[in-house]
Amino acid sequence: MTVFGKACLESVNRHCLPKTVKQWHPCFVDLESRMTTAVLPNLDPALIPISEKVRNGKRLSLDDGHVLYETKDLWTVLELAKMVRDRMHPGVAYYNINRHLNYTNICALSCKFCEFARKKGDDGEYTRDIEYIKEEGRKAVESGATEMHIVGGLSPYLPFEYYTDMLKALTEVAPNVHLKAFTAVELVHLARIAKVYKKDDIKSGVRWVLERLMEAGLGSLPGGGAEVFDERVHKEAFKTKIGAHEWLDVHLVAHELGLNTNCTMLYGHVDKREERLRHMEILRRSQDQALHRLGYEGDAEGYIAKGVPESEEITAPVITLTGEGATLPTPSMSSKGGYYQTITPLPFFPDGSELEHLSGPAGVENLRTIAVTRLMLDNFPHVKAFWIMQSLSMAQVMLEAGADDIDGTVVWYDITKAVGEGTHQETTERDLIVAINEAGYEAVERDTLYRRVERDGSEWRVL
Repeated sequence: MTVFGKACLESVNRHCLPKTVKQWHPCFVDLESRMTTAVLPNLDPALIPISEKVRNGKRLSLDDGHVLYETKDLWTVLELAKMVRDRMHPGVAYYNINRHLNYTNICALSCKFCEFARKKGDDGEYTRDIEYIKEEGRKAVESGATEMHIVGGLSPYLPFEYYTDMLKALTEVAPNVHLKAFTAVELVHLARIAKVYKKDDIKSGVRWVLERLMEAGLGSLPGGGAEVFDERVHKEAFKTKIGAHEWLDVHLVAHELGLNTNCTMLYGHVDKREERLRHMEILRRSQDQALHRLGYEGDAEGYIAKGVPESEEITAPVITLTGEGATLPTPSMSSKGGYYQTITPLPFFPDGSELEHLSGPAGVENLRTIAVTRLMLDNFPHVKAFWIMQSLSMAQVMLEAGADDIDGTVVWYDITKAVGEGTHQETTERDLIVAINEAGYEAVERDTLYRRVERDGSEWRVL
């Protein structure tokens, strides 16, 4: 039996499935006696070369990704993803104590998949004033939160000073709370309302905006607004929103300024699996560039997809973090630049949007997508199963399928209504710890930059 075969068997026995399932599932009946000297008997042969690449920390191709998405051998795909996450984060999974702030739901855009946005005068529209925002900051401190996650609509009625005043007010009342704020879409909007936006030079306007936001207290960027980097999808589902090039330019400038950022992939609407894979290729090439700036050398012969324009403009070599002994980037490297910390695949919820005739992705597709994301995005330190949009139970299972983070306590979330009807979508630290422990991992509280947190009630410090 190969090392891989033994690892598969041991993981099945320890983690993958409850005993009752293993008793009746044909893949696991008398598993060890049915193994050959090479692979599991039910292993899709197309996964054998992929498993070799994964074990050796080599970058997978788009064709490999297609196999991972289409194979009927889902269990091996999940096992490979688990192998990678356990290699990168052995024995642990992360959560944080955070609080979300949506400062306005008035938005100039009309994305078909969005149920959040309102026009001025619509029922339910709101814009928070600075006193409201300060009170949210105080509540964050009282609850012991280490992070405030701040995003909103693109309001044409708010001046640029509103955003700097917001950050200054939060810094005043919550000086130790990290402010993770404003998606790339919002930042381009801010460049426009500040009248520094130039269509032929997006980076300079964004740099001006980010420098002033950083002076006001901005700590890092969330990853929203990426959706799926594909022109067809862009035109069909969110044609008024910025496209891939602008989104990537914003994050490139943020990295140059030393800010860490995150990214998302909203899938399961009008997108196709091959378009998701191209999205992943674009992101990992952008991360190659960020990591190369930090001093990572990489593989000059590594796989780079052809026909993906965003990747052809990057000269950095292929850099992976999934091999044995690979060193993950840390906040101490910020003097050289920032990088993408986390990829968060987000399933589309159709209810209330213009695309509510679509079904949205089901549980197996969500589980597979987390696994494929972990395997394809080989230079991203973390993969998050955002419990608000996956459910806490599914996020727990996803820790066995490539994810190493399930996000935090949240409290308020107005973007989707995946959990209940209202915007008060909260869980407790205890529930997060129990979910992680039940999945077989040590629950580690982290701050926004993935530093360990030591806590005494609402008092905390970074280790």
